[in-house]
Amino acid sequence: MGNLYRFVEPVVLFLLKKKGRSYGYELAAELREHALTDASIEAAALYKTLRQLEQNDCVTSEWDVTGKGPAKRVYCLTSRGEEHLAEWTTVLDHVARSMTRSCAQPESRLATSRHADLRSLSAPGSEPPKQRSRRLPSPGNPKQALTENLQAPTGRQRMDAMRMGAGSV
Repeated sequence: MGNLYRFVEPVVLFLLKKKGRSYGYELAAELREHALTDASIEAAALYKTLRQLEQNDCVTSEWDVTGKGPAKRVYCLTSRGEEHLAEWTTVLDHVARSMTRSCAQPESRLATSRHADLRSLSAPGSEPPKQRSRRLPSPGNPKQALTENLQAPTGRQRMDAMRMGAGSV
């Protein structure tokens, strides 16, 4: 799933706001519970996101050398990070509403809108492309029917011709 790390960002911001301060491995553990997709999120994506957030002044980090074991980096949300979380909340709210509207459309309305989209791609004043079905070779002369079928323009070729102003093909 391309650019999945972008969907890590709002969750990291949310978790840091909720927790106040957190280590990377704590964020990784909770990230799975709050992830926006079903895809697994690799630790590299989390740390890349944290570095990017820090470069953008949304997060600060410092080394915690107290306690046993190696030093741990502790992350905190900044005021800029809280603003950025609010921006993400708005964006994700718009996406959720849009998806809800799209999923609520009956199939017949979706089919109609697909045809309207195709018509809008055609040149002004030209007719929308006619649906052309592919013919199977006829039993009488299979070679001739197959040759005719292969020479017929494809839907993509018809759309390209219409875009170039050649009208209906």
